[in-house]
Amino acid sequence: MSHSPPSRKPRRSAPAEIPDADDGPTLDLNRYVPAFITFIANKLSNSATAHYQRNFGVSVTEWRIMSLLAIEPGIPASRICSVIGFDKGPVSRNLSVLQKRGLVAIRTAPDDGRTHAISLTARGRAIHDKVIVAAMERERRLLSCLKKDEREVLIDLLRRLHENLGAVTGQSST
Repeated sequence: MSHSPPSRKPRRSAPAEIPDADDGPTLDLNRYVPAFITFIANKLSNSATAHYQRNFGVSVTEWRIMSLLAIEPGIPASRICSVIGFDKGPVSRNLSVLQKRGLVAIRTAPDDGRTHAISLTARGRAIHDKVIVAAMERERRLLSCLKKDEREVLIDLLRRLHENLGAVTGQSST
């Protein structure tokens, strides 16, 4: 006669202590610089996209690319990625849109057949010249709470932070 073991109900252990969500360290969002920079950048980008799209038909990403092309005509996409801090994919997609709309010209670089020289077209430059007026006015309004010397200090501090990004990214900033 075979004996099967009696069925047992699993033994229930005492519930584990679940720590309260408020246990542990938290950020002080009134003092944490990366949060300030991120929040400001996100809000500026979102409002700029809405404004630039509505008034000029370009997104803030397209504007960033166009503004860099006005400063450095004929640069390759890799330079755009490096300066703006975007990955290759979004830059490539935005360049394709800008090219289809006749705002940028993409040509094989004369000095290196493997890369492309990207420039604003006359139409792209005309849109750039309209957007830059709005961009400079937005900057003026943003900084209007600061005195002239405070603006200069802020710009110097931001430049130094930008130059020091390699301390956290492992890459040199451009």
